[in-house]
Amino acid sequence: MEFISQKLDDYVCAHSEDEPVLLYDLNRDTHLNVLRPRMLSGHFQGRVLSMLSHMIQPKNVLEIGTYTGYSALCFAEGLADGGKITTIDKNEELEDLVNEYVAKSEFKDQIKCVIGDAMDLIPSMKEVFDLVFIDADKSNYINYYNMAMTKLSPGGYIIIDNVLWSGKVLEDVEPNDEDTQVLVDLNRIVHEDSRVQEVLFPIRDGLLVIRKK
Repeated sequence: MEFISQKLDDYVCAHSEDEPVLLYDLNRDTHLNVLRPRMLSGHFQGRVLSMLSHMIQPKNVLEIGTYTGYSALCFAEGLADGGKITTIDKNEELEDLVNEYVAKSEFKDQIKCVIGDAMDLIPSMKEVFDLVFIDADKSNYINYYNMAMTKLSPGGYIIIDNVLWSGKVLEDVEPNDEDTQVLVDLNRIVHEDSRVQEVLFPIRDGLLVIRKK
């Protein structure tokens, strides 16, 4: 589902900050060489993530789902002085590509890329995070949200991608469609969670921005 027309989307992108050259190259490289390039945040959403990071100025960021590293590089632009990002992904096949672009970035010393299962790794983390970005396997979204809340500073933010799931959240969920059901449940759980303030933005595939009170 396209939430706005392509013509209007083109206008929005044309009147948003340009992609940095490094991210433009990564965007192109991902589309040419990596499966499912739609998973990339891309120009417009990437500028949104950068803007949110600049507004929050996080000291510690946790990203669940690195993919090719585009969103991590966007968040890095708004880090507080001395800030850092820990980004986790299971996919070893993309590790070299991620490391290549991180190494080219001015933020290379502030981004730690970890290969592994976030469900196993997060509980043992000692850090308190100011910002958590969730963009990984949808079946664990509720688990990731619950774990993120235990690691989040008061006033900290969780940003969750793909919460509109191409509009499937509006439809009757098929019995075997676990991902859609999890997203429907997540959106309800967050909305009913008295610990947070939330706004769901219809940006690309849905971006849920959550502030811990």
